[in-house]
Amino acid sequence: MNVKYLFGALVSFPLLPLMYYQGKQIRATIPQLPEAKGTAGMYSSQKTSDKLLKVLTIGESTIAGVGVNTHEEGFSGALAKEISELFDVDVQWKVYARSGYTAREVTAEIIPGITENEADLIVIGLGANDAFTLNHPARWRTEIRSLIEALKAKFPEAAIIFCNMPPIKEFPAFTSLIKFTVGNLVEILGKELQKVVEDYQDVRYCEEKITLHGWIDKFKLSGNKEDFFSDGVHPSKLTYQIWAKAVAIELYKNERIHW
Repeated sequence: MNVKYLFGALVSFPLLPLMYYQGKQIRATIPQLPEAKGTAGMYSSQKTSDKLLKVLTIGESTIAGVGVNTHEEGFSGALAKEISELFDVDVQWKVYARSGYTAREVTAEIIPGITENEADLIVIGLGANDAFTLNHPARWRTEIRSLIEALKAKFPEAAIIFCNMPPIKEFPAFTSLIKFTVGNLVEILGKELQKVVEDYQDVRYCEEKITLHGWIDKFKLSGNKEDFFSDGVHPSKLTYQIWAKAVAIELYKNERIHW
């Protein structure tokens, strides 16, 4: 039993009715933004390159590009650009994501529908919906293993990287109670994810905790906290670009990946 999870559950249980009410109020005030358009694309290296990298991005609303109009403005397009420039390769990318999906739903609903036969890199963004639905850490571990094994069976040669867990404690639209309960749970799920990926070759997790102050310092940014969000919950174009850069840098530091 995860002691931190047990303690959080005991503290939070009496507050569930209040959290439910606050959640309904938040959903009523946040605009329902659509998923981004254009789920596939190509980014060509500015240098002469004879290498083509095939990338799949898979996950929940952030990978689905909620908050921007097109995927070129979102995480997947920005990631393709960053990878192309860092590794000097052409990048062909495709998005498979749905807003609201958990790890279990991605495995059951999305992976069987992937039409590609080859992939060099699979990038996964999950965690928010599993935290919102108060998924148990042990169940989350099992579902992440199922996800990895399904992808390994389909793409045995692909490298897999899980993106950072969403910074729920930073979301401006959330109340202090929801930031505390759901924010702590998503951090617990991140620690469990790190344990799972250590059992697999060529699977990594970007475990660095995202904080806006950390990003501002690291990438020399300016602006208000609200600039990082499209609706108080989902990323803005700026956030997608910075997040993609951070993930690409993690890939570049991985000694097992050579493209």
